[in-house]
Amino acid sequence: MDRKKTKPGHLSTLRKDAVSIFAAGVDAVKGDKAVFRHCRMAGSVFHACDLSFDLNRFDRVFVAGAGKASAPMAHAVEKLLGERISEGVISVKHGHGMPLEKIRTIEAGHPVFDAASVGAAEEILSTLTSAGPDDLVIFLLSGGGSALLAMPAPPVTLAEKQAAIQELLTCGADIHAINTIRKHISAVKGGRLARAAHPAALLTLIISDVVGDSLDIIGSGPTVPDSGTYADCMQIIRHHELSGKLPQSILSMLEKGAAGNLPETPRPDDPAFSESYARIIAANGTALKAARAKAAALGYHATVLSSMIEGDTRAAAHFLSAIAKEIKKSGNPVPPPACILSGGETTVMVKGSGKGGRSQEFALAAAFEIEGMEKTVVLCGGTDGTDGPTDAAGGLVDGHTIGRAAARGLDAASYLENNDAYHLLEKTGDLLITGPTGTNVMDLRVFLVGQSP
Repeated sequence: MDRKKTKPGHLSTLRKDAVSIFAAGVDAVKGDKAVFRHCRMAGSVFHACDLSFDLNRFDRVFVAGAGKASAPMAHAVEKLLGERISEGVISVKHGHGMPLEKIRTIEAGHPVFDAASVGAAEEILSTLTSAGPDDLVIFLLSGGGSALLAMPAPPVTLAEKQAAIQELLTCGADIHAINTIRKHISAVKGGRLARAAHPAALLTLIISDVVGDSLDIIGSGPTVPDSGTYADCMQIIRHHELSGKLPQSILSMLEKGAAGNLPETPRPDDPAFSESYARIIAANGTALKAARAKAAALGYHATVLSSMIEGDTRAAAHFLSAIAKEIKKSGNPVPPPACILSGGETTVMVKGSGKGGRSQEFALAAAFEIEGMEKTVVLCGGTDGTDGPTDAAGGLVDGHTIGRAAARGLDAASYLENNDAYHLLEKTGDLLITGPTGTNVMDLRVFLVGQSP
């Protein structure tokens, strides 16, 4: 973790502790560690969670995947399987790759996919299609897979799908809604890659980045049965008033599907899932457990509120900051020195033209709530190390952040209203910079209240 942005002085220990707690949570869910924690080789048998595969019974073993954590996951699988891997290809976000020996890496666009995302989808689809009944496919999926594995379903074009995803990302829709639509305008998502791999045996190892860990939402569920429908897509469009903002080709396709004139995405009884298995090997709860252990080791009274915080970012900041105020007043739910942890994924209704992401916006909104509170810090960071389209993971603020901004002649409220948390936090020294982390399990929030132990 980069601590250059932390402020020296009486708050420096609290801020340092917050970063250490966040780092412990992230470290516990890194892609390679998650694979090694749940998978092992015993002779010719590959054990994955509660499953076992005797590799001697397979002619070939293919490895494919997509997501921000897929490179370290692939690295671990290479270490376990070695020369037994026949062929492999993964798609990762630009800058999130790492050297691999048997598995090819394609770097592509995120959060809005690009031409490289389409190329990756085509290559992965081709690899899975070549698998036969005596082969094993190991698919590595993590957050970001939706954008990194993109193949618009005809007649939708690349530009049209990009425009639609951009609208969905800025309208305040949550990941469940976004990915429900993504699946229905894609040629590879919503279980369609499982159809491509059939009749090979298929094992999907997953690092979850969605609230509730819904298998068909993580990475838009390319290898698992889908529960969403075209009718659901139309309901989402009506709820977010998107009918006049999405390309007509997409609206027409979804309307046609909702009317029953297009086949739905694969359901659980589809033959593609006859020998298909999916297991989650890391999630937000895993990170929170490790963060709580680190906080306790540092001497804090630590508690986890929830791994499922979602909804409006500023509303969440208001609510969680109220708990910090209650700790100051009454010592509930835990006495100082207190560490309050939460996870999940909030949403931002983007109305301004500034720069930032949901974690930076949360941090800035929380800074207003805790302004003037002594011995109080708030960290909110994306576990992938990249919050929105920025180089920051999030923000690390304290009870003097807004005062520091004012001392520099900065109107922090105007920055917040312009969705420009990045530039405000940059000027106050409150950005959290980590670089790519090798995982993605949504966000972690750390509230520290009281004198550092």
